[in-house]
Amino acid sequence: MGTALTDDQLAIVAAVREFTATELAPFAAERDQSKHFPLDALEEAGRLGLGGIYVRDDVGGSDLGRFTAALIFEELARGDTAIAAYLSIHNMVAWMIDRYGDDRQREHWLPALTTLVNRGSYCLTEPSAGSDAAAITTRARRDDDEYVLNGVKQFISGAGAAAVYLVFARTGEPGSRGISAILVPAAASGLSFGPNERKMGWNAQPTRQVVLEDVRVPVGNRLGAEGDGFSIAMSGLDGGRVNIAACSLGGAQWALDQTLGYVQERESFGHPLGDHQSVVFTLADMATELHAARLLVHDAAAAIDSGDHDATSKCAMAKRFATDAAFSAANSALQLHGGYGYLSEFGIERVVRDLRVHQILEGTNEIMRMIVGRRLLGR
Repeated sequence: MGTALTDDQLAIVAAVREFTATELAPFAAERDQSKHFPLDALEEAGRLGLGGIYVRDDVGGSDLGRFTAALIFEELARGDTAIAAYLSIHNMVAWMIDRYGDDRQREHWLPALTTLVNRGSYCLTEPSAGSDAAAITTRARRDDDEYVLNGVKQFISGAGAAAVYLVFARTGEPGSRGISAILVPAAASGLSFGPNERKMGWNAQPTRQVVLEDVRVPVGNRLGAEGDGFSIAMSGLDGGRVNIAACSLGGAQWALDQTLGYVQERESFGHPLGDHQSVVFTLADMATELHAARLLVHDAAAAIDSGDHDATSKCAMAKRFATDAAFSAANSALQLHGGYGYLSEFGIERVVRDLRVHQILEGTNEIMRMIVGRRLLGR
């Protein structure tokens, strides 16, 4: 792990590893190929407490810290990176309801979300507003005690299979101060979805547009005060970035483990591949970069837990470095497998495809560099 763990953390890792080995890993290739979103496996994850990892326990959450969460997401991703990443997004929605919701909202939504009987989706990105989240145009117009929402959200994980959509919509002036966070139930009239996107990876989880056409919800579905939406949206990103970095580590570590076995069995020029110095060097670089990434991820997660004033910068560093290092390691694993790495039955090409998007979501790695650089310059 790179960091000494408590007995409780070791027990949690062992339980998640067993779940991964039985519910995720054996079916990852099939789910990728058939684009199957395994609701039964998600409910089993909910029974383990993985639907509300850092939600308070009075509404069914596990009330764990972000460091322990990073351990969990790495283990999940060793079995299926796409499902692990969706669980990270779901947990972000649950955490935001727990953190910013009032007692009524928490009691209404969280018991079913923490068990993963219900699922949540995070709706920030729009067709013309990606990295510039403050430029969203989805609008929520106040009409007495209701909001009327109109707009389109893009690249929404879990869309069509979620029970609640955390929608960030403009309720006021242009820019970040005019945005509010509003909970939209799946049954709301006027809510619809685009087709499941045909993607390079993450096929085991649905990604669709969320379309809002005169969707009416009570004003009581708003999280926090009107205009607080942008700060609420941003508050979840530190943890989301650490989680997606941990998911990258899990996928890449699995690819490295597979490769270690392969290069000792496969022969080339009369010797096992592992006898060739170039292969040894590549394996050493993969392991070294993943270990360094893991230490950065653990440091960033601990910074969130401790309230470190520099946590945002540390999370950006960890996300940038870990997602780059993990994709590089998985790509090297594919190269060392040669033509077999390109075949779906070996699983390596799936992990490469799944990990590529991690360099884009939760803030592109270019945005991560901006966060770190501006922090260094005191901006």
